[in-house]
Amino acid sequence: MRLKKRNKSSRYRGSQTAKRGRKSRTRGSGSQGGVGMAGTGKRADQKKSLVINLTGGNNYFGKDKALRKPIKIRLNVINVGEIELKYQGKEGIIDLTEYKILGEGDIKSKIKIKASGASNSAMEKIKKAGGEIIVG
Repeated sequence: MRLKKRNKSSRYRGSQTAKRGRKSRTRGSGSQGGVGMAGTGKRADQKKSLVINLTGGNNYFGKDKALRKPIKIRLNVINVGEIELKYQGKEGIIDLTEYKILGEGDIKSKIKIKASGASNSAMEKIKKAGGEIIVG
């Protein structure tokens, strides 16, 4: 008559899988992230050094999407009425290449302006006053 029942865990000793299903789960090498080049993705953390060493740098992963987006240049804005107040009585070409000119306000003096952009209403007002606008 047996008094003590045999431990269940002792029955798995020496078995290939030890009740874990697959051999690789009991291997003791931790989470491998796959075999070969698996785990070397752009955002991966497992085998980054392997890829960098094999391919000779970070060129393996390709360019970042953020670098491909076109950069929009936002111009500063100035109204026709403000130009009238600031540059009243000034002769020659007024250089406003960092600005886009908008048509708010009135202009009476003949002014030559060089700007990066201008609205249609601003162009009409400047021409009506006898001035000239160079967009470019």
